[in-house]
Amino acid sequence: MDLVQSRIVTGDVPRLAAFYARLVQAEVVLNDYYVEVPTGAMSVGFSRRGFTEYREGQTACPGCPQHRAEIILDFHAGTVDAEYERIAALGVDWVTPPTTQPWGTRTMIFRDPVGNLVNVFSPGEGAPG
Repeated sequence: MDLVQSRIVTGDVPRLAAFYARLVQAEVVLNDYYVEVPTGAMSVGFSRRGFTEYREGQTACPGCPQHRAEIILDFHAGTVDAEYERIAALGVDWVTPPTTQPWGTRTMIFRDPVGNLVNVFSPGEGAPG
């Protein structure tokens, strides 16, 4: 079994899909219901609440606690620092500017327009590739 897509359910498919298309520099056709943004071997999909099985205020598991799952989408970049200014121009909310982690990986983390976390990383010197 292979994971081929991560999907985000949102109230504003065109806005969020357009942001990710600009982030990964991909061409997509926007609509109000469902958009896939290619990101290499996988894609990120966006579907409208009500268009999927998800309903605001309902849970797929009766009796289970309701919560908003927080996700982090990880994107590999050739060089984090080379992407920084382009991504900053998208008007993102920075969590961590380009930083070298103790294990050597260079990362930057920001929030997308609806608050999901996005990590862009590249291996640093001596870091596993």
